[in-house]
Amino acid sequence: MKHERQGPERSSAVADLRALLRFPGFRKLLTVRLLSQFTDGVFQVGLATYVVFGPEQETSPADIAAAMAVLLLPYSLLGPFAGVLLDRLRRRQVLFHGNLLRSVLAAGTCALVVADVPDWLFYLSALSVTAVNRFILAGLSAGLPRVVDRERLVVANSLSPTAGTLAATVGGGAAFVVQFLGGSQGADDALALGLAGVLYLLAGLSALRMSRDQLGPEADAVQPRFGAAVAGTARGLVAGLRHLTVRPLAAWTLGALGMMRFCYGALLVTVLMLCRHAWSDGTGDGDGMAWLGAAVAVSGAGFFVAAVISPWMVARLGTLGWFVLCAGLAAVLVPALGLWFRPVPVMIAAFVLGLVSQGSKIVTDTVVQSSVDDAYRGRVFSLYDMLFNIAFVGAAGIAALMLPPDGRSAVLLLTVAVLYGATAVAVQGLRRSLVSRETVRAATG
Repeated sequence: MKHERQGPERSSAVADLRALLRFPGFRKLLTVRLLSQFTDGVFQVGLATYVVFGPEQETSPADIAAAMAVLLLPYSLLGPFAGVLLDRLRRRQVLFHGNLLRSVLAAGTCALVVADVPDWLFYLSALSVTAVNRFILAGLSAGLPRVVDRERLVVANSLSPTAGTLAATVGGGAAFVVQFLGGSQGADDALALGLAGVLYLLAGLSALRMSRDQLGPEADAVQPRFGAAVAGTARGLVAGLRHLTVRPLAAWTLGALGMMRFCYGALLVTVLMLCRHAWSDGTGDGDGMAWLGAAVAVSGAGFFVAAVISPWMVARLGTLGWFVLCAGLAAVLVPALGLWFRPVPVMIAAFVLGLVSQGSKIVTDTVVQSSVDDAYRGRVFSLYDMLFNIAFVGAAGIAALMLPPDGRSAVLLLTVAVLYGATAVAVQGLRRSLVSRETVRAATG
């Protein structure tokens, strides 16, 4: 199969979405997804601003790295095993009760912020919310085949998560608006977290529009014993890893995306520290939070633009050609814009990073979907999810070692630029290897 000249799908995303919306079950499931992921954006921004901008928090890069590790690593490592439990419960009930539980936990986190409790208790509460999120997302994906026909399942699997990501971005922006309505620091964080509690409740109630058994699994489905299922999942991940060893295109592209994600994580910590210390008066109020909100907005705009132009770019450059351009743009523009350490150039860089990060992810999704055997695809995507989050957390840890408190580190920015450049060179080498192999194959008939 050729990967270098895959064109965009003939049907437009709007036409595909219109066709899917004719399915009542899909509309209801999409409503649950949009409400759930919109609320995830609200909750995550509420957490981030409390950790970074709280006046009582002497936030350092190490603090941010620790927060990312606490909130993301358990989620990443335990995520692939969520399906073991999910296949034993009615998925509609998982969406209903899971969001109700998150509503209570978010309200509890809000109360902990107001009460000014020890940090470990706050992180435990926040971790509980993100842990439940793994089951919600898995339930939303597992329920899709029950609400659309087989012909439109691939399109539904593409559009639904994209819509959810956009909803989370909009939710994050809404949280910043809500926080500016708060009367004082602490009140604004609590307001966003409290709003998340209400919205999670609405997301849970929206699941009740579907019948109890609509999303499966079948009541008479035979399930293996729990311990055997967990062991089987672990064996499945190992099998997926072995499969990647004979699918070098997918393996190398996943590795390249992991490096892109690593760079993105390091730069995110840099922006957080710049907003907290270099562009703020140090009280957590004023310009610092405004610039962080702007960074989230322009980065989200970059994600959207990538979704729009990636089919066009892939049609002209090939999948790996677009990946090379994304990494190359970042290698050039990150130091050119970031080394000023001024808000406006860094905002432009944030847009570029959103664009190239999402563009490279779209390429990776396409490569994995097209080059990995269907029987292994789910397991490979589980490994993909783990790599994506672990690279992000690892980057935060490295940034913690390199960044000064105010976030101004030319060494870190130049290091990231070199990593982006090396990624571009490596993927270009992979691209040339594939083209040469196809040329030889065509010549030998």
